[in-house]
Amino acid sequence: LIESKTAATVVLMLSSPEEEVLAKACDSLYKFASKGDENKVTLLGLGAVELLYKLISHEDPIVRRNAIMVFGIMASHHDVKKLLRELDVTNSLISHLVPEEDVVIHEFATLCLAYMAVEYTTKVQIFEQGGLEPLIRLLGSPDPDVQKNSVECIYLLVQDFQSRAAVRELNIIPPLLELLKSEYPVIQLLALKTLEVISKDGETRIMLGENKGLDCLLAILETDEFSDLHAEALAVLGNCLEDVHTLQLIQQSGGLKKLLSFIGDSTIPDIQKNAAKAITKAAYDSENRNILNEEEVEKCLINLLETDNDGVKVAASQAISAMCANLASKRAFGLQGIPQLVQLLSSDNEEVKEAAVTALVNLTAASPSNASAVAEAEGIEPLLNTLYAQRDGTIANAATVLTNLAMQEPLRVNIQNRGIMSVLAEPLRSTNSQVQSKAAFAVAVFGCDADARTEVKLLFWAVVIL
Repeated sequence: LIESKTAATVVLMLSSPEEEVLAKACDSLYKFASKGDENKVTLLGLGAVELLYKLISHEDPIVRRNAIMVFGIMASHHDVKKLLRELDVTNSLISHLVPEEDVVIHEFATLCLAYMAVEYTTKVQIFEQGGLEPLIRLLGSPDPDVQKNSVECIYLLVQDFQSRAAVRELNIIPPLLELLKSEYPVIQLLALKTLEVISKDGETRIMLGENKGLDCLLAILETDEFSDLHAEALAVLGNCLEDVHTLQLIQQSGGLKKLLSFIGDSTIPDIQKNAAKAITKAAYDSENRNILNEEEVEKCLINLLETDNDGVKVAASQAISAMCANLASKRAFGLQGIPQLVQLLSSDNEEVKEAAVTALVNLTAASPSNASAVAEAEGIEPLLNTLYAQRDGTIANAATVLTNLAMQEPLRVNIQNRGIMSVLAEPLRSTNSQVQSKAAFAVAVFGCDADARTEVKLLFWAVVIL
């Protein structure tokens, strides 16, 4: 093993005309660079990178292999990556991803590319130089290190839209699904992360369904030993729920019922939150809302409101808001979900408060029964208190819910008797036009009888003077 003081000598050996000397020098530098970043910087300063660059295309396979091994290990360092970009090393590395090359060359060439693909400019280079096709082919390599490096590189590349479209044309779905069967969790995880990114594209989602990908994802959710993959599998399924056709496929196979059951049984906040977000995205489509209602998604969302995690409560409230566009769902939430949402109005978390009151706006709009349910859940006082909230959206929505309740005279009188006019003074002075307009509309609604009109005059002078 070489030390720092002899590294310069070994670097000089990289200029030797003898293949055996070159191979041994590269092997020594690989071991030296593997010891840490300090050694990589030393080699960088000695000009080793430029000399190694010439050797990665050497006609001798052992020299070529050993030189690429050094590149693979050194590319983890930022300054080395910078020089590799300047040398345009990606083109040469991609040329070594052919089937006839040594598997060790595949391993370290893909490792180097994966390190470099973190940078946007390198992503573009790899794409333009045709790197995607050989990388996708190497997903089927018998070597797990090659698989891992290749899928990691692809994952980084598909962050860019051009590459996402290209991998679809290159039929990436079958090899990615095959990687889900790997015995190595890191490979499974990277495959799922890649699927999550590319399944944001509608055509890719169709291909995923055609290749039985939905069944693979549901199988992961049903397997306890894959619990560390559940969040990522759910993220992919969440993208798939956006398509009516895909959602119908999942429903027809019984998968949607299993999925909602899984969400209900889970105690992991990330899974619960991602599930609620997926339901929200799906619920933007009316046919999807019908399907979700048929599978009683409302029960699942109401259960999520009762978790201890604020992020889950926010996501569940937002999903309820989205599902309210379905009248059957709106009725179902009115029968069960309103007390939980009213409770959330007293949360210390402002985001939770806003999400809950927004859901109540949607639930009480043109729904006398839901408005009555809010009052029965003792929601009037918390709503009045919410007019003092920190967020403008929360205040505006609280005023709207109270206005919705006021469409029924007994509720209007109840709210008036609790002093709503004095509470509305502050929102009327708001610099936010939305808050002002909602507060002004509330004043108009609550000031429609003689006693209330007197209060309106007093309120007007209070606002003007103060």
